[in-house]
Amino acid sequence: MKRVLTASSKLAPLVRAGLIAGVIVAGAAYPIAAAAGLGAKKTAELVEGMPSVLNVTPPAQTTYVYAADGRTLITAFYEEHRKYIPISEMSTTIQHAIVAAEDSRFYDHNGVDAKGIARAFVANHQGGEVQQGASTITMQYVRMALRDSAKTPLEVQQATEQTSTRKLREMRLAVELEKQVSKEQVLERYLNSAYFGHRAYGIFAAAQVFFSKTPKDLTVVEAATLAGLVKAPSEFDPASKDKRAATERRNYVIDRMVALTYLTPAAGTSAKAEPIKLRLTTPANDCVSVPKSRNNWGFFCDYFKSWWTEQKQFGSSPQEREDRLRRGGYRVVTSLDPKVQTFAQKHVFAKEPTRSKWAHGLVIVKPGTGHIKAMTVNRVYSLNQKGNGPHSDPNKRARLKGNYPNTVNPLLGGSDMPGYQAGSTFKMFTMLAALDAGLPMSTSFYAPQRYVSKYLAGPGEPGSCGGRWCPVNASGSMTGKHAMWSGFGKSVNTYFVQLEQKVGADKAVMMAERLGLRWRTDIDQLQASPAKRKGWGAFTLGVSDVTPMEMASAYATVAADGRYCEPLPVMSITRPDGSAFTEATEPRCKQVISTAVARAAADAARCVTGYRAARGNCGDWSTAPGVYGIVKRPVAGKTGTTDNTRAAWFVGFTPDLAGASFIADPDNPRNAVGDWQSLKPINSVSETLRDALKGQPIARFTPPPDSILK
Repeated sequence: MKRVLTASSKLAPLVRAGLIAGVIVAGAAYPIAAAAGLGAKKTAELVEGMPSVLNVTPPAQTTYVYAADGRTLITAFYEEHRKYIPISEMSTTIQHAIVAAEDSRFYDHNGVDAKGIARAFVANHQGGEVQQGASTITMQYVRMALRDSAKTPLEVQQATEQTSTRKLREMRLAVELEKQVSKEQVLERYLNSAYFGHRAYGIFAAAQVFFSKTPKDLTVVEAATLAGLVKAPSEFDPASKDKRAATERRNYVIDRMVALTYLTPAAGTSAKAEPIKLRLTTPANDCVSVPKSRNNWGFFCDYFKSWWTEQKQFGSSPQEREDRLRRGGYRVVTSLDPKVQTFAQKHVFAKEPTRSKWAHGLVIVKPGTGHIKAMTVNRVYSLNQKGNGPHSDPNKRARLKGNYPNTVNPLLGGSDMPGYQAGSTFKMFTMLAALDAGLPMSTSFYAPQRYVSKYLAGPGEPGSCGGRWCPVNASGSMTGKHAMWSGFGKSVNTYFVQLEQKVGADKAVMMAERLGLRWRTDIDQLQASPAKRKGWGAFTLGVSDVTPMEMASAYATVAADGRYCEPLPVMSITRPDGSAFTEATEPRCKQVISTAVARAAADAARCVTGYRAARGNCGDWSTAPGVYGIVKRPVAGKTGTTDNTRAAWFVGFTPDLAGASFIADPDNPRNAVGDWQSLKPINSVSETLRDALKGQPIARFTPPPDSILK
């Protein structure tokens, strides 16, 4: 008579022999080990020699990035879409469904189901192949934890390979784990680790991806569908065209729930009669996934990501920092103000459409904090550039794809973006350097239409007079004697070249560096070097490439009484455990010029906007007299155009906000935008400041002290 192999007949010898730590690990493991040719004694020895402590590395979690209101989601970053949630935020329905699907004796065993292993061994032995695995929920979790904690490819292989040794290790660790944590904790960890398909790791992501809801709101049908996916996500995918496999698997889970009395037979019958109704969601990932309704926000997102990879608090290398962003599970509240961003976009896009070859952009920052409130440019943040318009090759050899309307280039700042020449906005650095060196506001020069400077002319540089650099004024009406107020308000080139000569061009260059400017092009780095900067006369007229972010932050220093703050795109960063990552979010500010110098410069900058200076004579006209009439509160600033108006700028500020705007051709910087375009940056800044500050108390500039006037 053929003997039937039963669990009791196989396990009895081991039970009598005595077992490890008072549990039946080796006994339960014997059927598996026997399949590998191991005897009972060898099995016990092998299990006893295995580690009993499970070193758990927290699983990768999704980082969510919000606007400053803490509610508006900008995007998310992840490698494995997962958000760890406590079991209290999971419905009992999903808990019951996963137990029914994966481990019906979960609440009865000690981590290893001896009956299930013996049954699987019999089935596999009789079938001649592996048909049943008998892994408990605890053992499956151990496997996932070992995989997620692996540091090398070999460790990953050891955690997932189909061998008896791996199975024995899982069993030993599962039993020890259940001595340390409760069943509820094991189930919580399991449901947060399991893969459900469609890049959804954990029940929170699965509920979101398949049904656009949270785990606590899952119905019986939905819970059974998700529970059925863990065994084989691709095979039972309910989003496939043929839902039969998914439906059959769901019905199996429902039947098991009925058998375990989690559902009544009537409720089970009713649930199986329902079709699977999906509400699929593709979670945002990275900056190119910013919602279409806010795709211009992608430029801010790109700046944030670039900023993150530069912060040493997040890792020792850019790659390690980005890895932490994608795996760390942070809640990031950025500085981007949705209202200010909306105003900025409205005014920029009203002046220049997305399909224009001219890039028109605007950055708004908060003085005294560095917080970036808005970043917008008349482009769509997108990788798809198939339909982009052309631009002319400077060498006239071919028609090339331009970066409009779609681009991911950091046109506003960040990364290695060189920027654009900013013209006369650089006169601020010369004026600050002079004031900082002790020259008073009343420092005056006669400014002719053309001035022969002491600086040598660069190769091919316009305005050369016998080898000397000889700049000219934009208008003959500027000729005459000027002090800092009228010289700045009218943007008198020949006044500022003389002021630069008196204080030293090197001092102006170093002042710009104190206010956050960085030299990215080879020519700018050479000219700004200690060996060359004393002779960089053209610096005061803005021949260096800079970004709107740099210029907004530099002028915000003046608005903040001389306190420079690094551009900061975040308000708060919270770790998964709820603790604040404050070391990365504190404003990074330092006093780079005295309060008196900053207030004096602001007084001169009031001349530009029509607001008029408090302590000096602005003259009878200025370059942007309509700004004050638009903003309708104290405002200062500076216009800037480059040679032949290849770019036009305006940087404006109130005590509350500072903004920098430009218009240029980023595909061909030598392509002139034309004088008639210069009003666009002026108006975009003015209108955005007006709307952003509407309803807020009016803040006023403090006039400079008498000591710095004369």
